Amino acid sequence: MELKVIARIHTDFPEKFGIPRQSGLVDSLKAKIIFEPEYRNPEAVKGLSGFDYIWLLWEFEVPKKEGFAATVRPPRLGGNERMGVFATRSPFRPNPIGLSSVRLERIELTDTVGPVLYVAGADIRDNTPIFDIKPYLKYADAHIDATEGFAQNPGFEELEVDFDDELLNKLPEDKRESAIKLLTLDPRPSYQVDPDRQYGMCYAGYNIRFRVSGNLLKVTGVEATAPSGEKDIKKDI
Repeated sequence: MELKVIARIHTDFPEKFGIPRQSGLVDSLKAKIIFEPEYRNPEAVKGLSGFDYIWLLWEFEVPKKEGFAATVRPPRLGGNERMGVFATRSPFRPNPIGLSSVRLERIELTDTVGPVLYVAGADIRDNTPIFDIKPYLKYADAHIDATEGFAQNPGFEELEVDFDDELLNKLPEDKRESAIKLLTLDPRPSYQVDPDRQYGMCYAGYNIRFRVSGNLLKVTGVEATAPSGEKDIKKDI
């Protein structure tokens, strides 16, 4: 079976580091979905605006490996314990397909790139290929009493964020809330706990540098970076 790329999502994440561990954890994150030319018929999204949430099936960007790895090391378990690949959401799987539930804010019909989907809460890197879009149905998709195995608890402790106003104000006003929430969720790999190490998270065209000591994350710098792909498409929308 051949999977066709139907669209690409444009987010504020040019790289993997800093992306939330699951969709919906940072609802203020905004993104756009632009269809490939073959799929820009407005009829293809007729009725979709009646749904609050949609499912996205997309492609993980991972190195190709030979052979099948039956187990992986989930970050939630500190990277020290192995679980079966099909018991995890690891990108290292036979078919690198991701699944995310995002909030559909609106659909805009344009003369240049066809329907544009504006969504919130995506946990996806910028310019990621989308294979399919389906409506979210709460009567079928929500199971509030379901057990969650080793993922029952979030697996991370939210951090206190010290983000000096002078540094915070370097970010666009509409990106500040999301940036703070992303830092609160602790973007570091779970196995890295060095208080002297400085990290850098690229978000919304800025590199946000920080250190973490105990439960306190202190932002140490904010610098503008090169424009992302999301900015490049604004001229077409």
